[in-house]
Amino acid sequence: MEMVKKITVATLFSLLLISLLFAAPASAAVGGENLKVTIVETNPYPAKIGEYLTLTVQVENIGGSKADNVDIEIVPQYPFSLDSEANAIKNIGVLNPGRTATKEFYLFVDKNAQKGVRSIDIRTKTGKNSPWSEKSFDIRIGTETFNSKGTVELKEFVSDPEVFMPGDRGTVTVTLKNTASNPTVTIGGSDFDTNARIQAAVLRPLSEGIIVLDAPYGDMGLLGPGDSIKLTFNVKVAEDAPEGTHNFELAIEGNSFDYNSRKNIPLKVDSSNIRVIPSKELKLTNGESTIEFDVANTHPNEFSSVSIKPKAEGITFYPAEYFIGPMNPDELFTIEFNAITNDSWSASKEGEINMSLTANYNNGINRHANTVGDLRFANTSEIAESNSTTILTGGLIIISIPAAFMFYRRRKQ
Repeated sequence: MEMVKKITVATLFSLLLISLLFAAPASAAVGGENLKVTIVETNPYPAKIGEYLTLTVQVENIGGSKADNVDIEIVPQYPFSLDSEANAIKNIGVLNPGRTATKEFYLFVDKNAQKGVRSIDIRTKTGKNSPWSEKSFDIRIGTETFNSKGTVELKEFVSDPEVFMPGDRGTVTVTLKNTASNPTVTIGGSDFDTNARIQAAVLRPLSEGIIVLDAPYGDMGLLGPGDSIKLTFNVKVAEDAPEGTHNFELAIEGNSFDYNSRKNIPLKVDSSNIRVIPSKELKLTNGESTIEFDVANTHPNEFSSVSIKPKAEGITFYPAEYFIGPMNPDELFTIEFNAITNDSWSASKEGEINMSLTANYNNGINRHANTVGDLRFANTSEIAESNSTTILTGGLIIISIPAAFMFYRRRKQ
């Protein structure tokens, strides 16, 4: 029995040691480079039989460290073939954490291909000596033809946030509706149902610096008369995207080619932010003061979780950070801080102290911060008014006593 216990303990210890050895590389890899591949555009969509197809492939480094030399390789299978084997591999180069890059590949769809969904493999690697990582994607070929007469139309679209800032991520949600009002319609003496089918829906950016992060929707099913469906696309605005209105094209494949449609969807980009302005003189008197600021939201849509944090060397502020919360466009708040010099600073030390204010806020899911610097805090020393009055009064009393005495002596003589 004792021997069994010893063997069991030894076995458990060995297993634990082995598991730690195998777990160590996995945990180390968490902070390494990690590539996410997405087909962000298929043009035309669905692919047309006997014609060329353009695939726009996006690679994003979702890891914690830099990828030194990223390659993308496309491995086509029938019915797809490359325009040239020399174009199978494309190099991106360095890809830092959180950054994305896109490359285009040109494929030919065989003239004898059948309608349906076919797969294609895309491989990536992070460096010259790194192994390839492979992922399979489905590509739709051809559009089925249905005799249904329902028409899919764009009812509305909503972007969140309503107005993006450069570098923001968010969503564009479109609502598609079957505009038919009756279950059947008679055309040329024949009855047809008014169902509408969404065979495909793709959102394509028409402006530089705007990226769609999702693959196209396919086979979204059937909509009865008056029914609607919402499709959400994840989008990103590049850090260097210009301000203004950018555009997407929403391409919808309906019951047949006659029922396809393309709609324009705008996206607004604006870099205006939270402004913080001193509303009275920034002045310390004998090492303490109450300071006041006006906080304004100059952005076209609401910000959430707005807070203001002051900072100055040798000064402690109360509160340490002022939380405002949500702010509507053009909304103005007036906030106050109590400022007190630290023990290491002399309250009588006169001059100017540099000060900064940092505004933190959310635009949709995106956290932003902007800092107002080069503010000057005047530090002065003053004698309290009550003390000066006492001294002045005391001086008058001292001066008046000799005068009264002299007047008394003169009267006595």
